[in-house]
Amino acid sequence: MNKAVLVLNQNYEPLNVCNVRRAIVLVIDGKAEVLEVHPSSVASPTRVFPSPSVIRMVYLIRRPHPRVKLTRREVFIRDHYTCQYCGRQAHDLTIDHVVPKSKGGAHAWDNLVSACKTCNHRKGGKSLPEARMSLKKDPAEPRAGMYYTIQRRLDSVVADSWHKFLPGFEPVSHFRSLGHGLSRSPN
Repeated sequence: MNKAVLVLNQNYEPLNVCNVRRAIVLVIDGKAEVLEVHPSSVASPTRVFPSPSVIRMVYLIRRPHPRVKLTRREVFIRDHYTCQYCGRQAHDLTIDHVVPKSKGGAHAWDNLVSACKTCNHRKGGKSLPEARMSLKKDPAEPRAGMYYTIQRRLDSVVADSWHKFLPGFEPVSHFRSLGHGLSRSPN
């Protein structure tokens, strides 16, 4: 029941990922149809249901273009797990406020960057000119890609039956798979 199910819009655009139970409820209610199934099945006291792997909504769901949520993980992904001051890829990254909060800096996309512990400590609560440092790239809010909602709900391998519905899909957890961890920022 906890297996992931890919939910497609009526036009086959990926919408979401849900569990098997939710997918079966959508199918029973006539809101979705099953396109692909897992090899296993789900039994209720009165029926046996094929375990869906991919479902498609029978009506078009209109939704706004998603925005990337401002989280530590998303800042690291945007910055390619690289310190924005020295350019070093590191496993001990922190988050730095370019304009320190103590000087009125906001907790916003355009004021947050990935920084290694050494650079973050060196900069401290100073501005860039005061610390005599510069950014490799100006921070900005990233745009959510076509598969943003799908990528962020999956931590592992995508089912083989999903590949034909997700051309060009690549999971974002590649850095985590290399054994790199994330640490908290002192700033």
